[in-house]
Amino acid sequence: MKRFQLIFVALFLMCINAYSQKDTAQAKKVFVPSGKLWGYVFGDFTYKLQTNSFNMSNTQYASTPKDFNSFDYRRIFLGYDYEISEKFSSAFLLASEGQTASDGSRTIFVKAANLKWKNFFKNIDIIMGQQQTSTFSIASETWGYRTLEKSIMDMRKIGLSYDFGVSLQGRLSNKGDFGYSLMVGNGAGAKPENDKFKKIYVDFWTKLLDKKLVLDFGGDNEIAQTTPYKKSKATIKGFAAYQTAQFSIGFEVFSQLQKNNTTFSKPVPSTVKDTVNAVASGISLWAKGVINSKVDWVARYDHYNPDTKFNANNIYLNSYSCVYTESFAMAGLDFMVAKNVHVMPNIWYDKYANRDVVFNGLSKSSYDLAARLTVYYTFNK
Repeated sequence: MKRFQLIFVALFLMCINAYSQKDTAQAKKVFVPSGKLWGYVFGDFTYKLQTNSFNMSNTQYASTPKDFNSFDYRRIFLGYDYEISEKFSSAFLLASEGQTASDGSRTIFVKAANLKWKNFFKNIDIIMGQQQTSTFSIASETWGYRTLEKSIMDMRKIGLSYDFGVSLQGRLSNKGDFGYSLMVGNGAGAKPENDKFKKIYVDFWTKLLDKKLVLDFGGDNEIAQTTPYKKSKATIKGFAAYQTAQFSIGFEVFSQLQKNNTTFSKPVPSTVKDTVNAVASGISLWAKGVINSKVDWVARYDHYNPDTKFNANNIYLNSYSCVYTESFAMAGLDFMVAKNVHVMPNIWYDKYANRDVVFNGLSKSSYDLAARLTVYYTFNK
């Protein structure tokens, strides 16, 4: 009898313990709102070793003279991500990226401010507000060295990194190996809308071979005006990368039809249309790898053609920016001197190839060359 009582008591205690554990497990599932403050900064000491003979490029060092040198920040980010509920989250980001006020001091602007409705449909999120676009987000993230230079489409101002609008971001499987993004935005970046037209973004991506192989394909279309003629930009782009813990390589390509976006540099008769179409294109190839636990290396080469349809024999030559192509290269070392602190000596080079069109000051081969010591650090709370 005593044995039976002991067994009964033991079973009773076990039941109470199991119930308590179940109750604790249920308590753990209760959602608690939370947020995270984060940010990063990068800047350089830059010395201009050589300058181009005729300032026409829109790259960051094209307008600085030889022997120019400076200490400067190129980007300061301060963000806050907040989990509002199990279905909603928000993101807010302030940025300073070289913009200045009328007195020359640095300015800060709202880079992102958006609300995400998670799983609005199965495996589909809706994001509303100022947000990152799909134009080169995957390429830039995989490239991983925005601290040294933007990805080629960003560098050549082919698209926008952020825009105000509404997007659907979907996954075709719970594993997150296949996905897509559809977005309608103002097409004005961080600035307020200034016309009635909208920009459409489409993107499809996949991560295969245990996410070592990254593939991305998409494009966008933006109308700027419809009368007296249609003015628009339509872009297609592709990206592929293979990445491992020791070595990564990536390839990016794009083509953009700029319809009626380039005006002639010479006056034309009133009976002649004073705009031309242009097709900008570019390719980028990069590689990066590990030297040891504290040092990495990185190298990249781009070729950019602002207009593949440029015709030097046309008596009405279009804008100066189309009379040359550009070849960009950079290489550097990445020293992790402490957790989340990187020091990166690097060389930045951009060469201009003349298309045999005579403009004062532009030689057959001209280039910009800068040596930099870049410092990059991140912080999270």
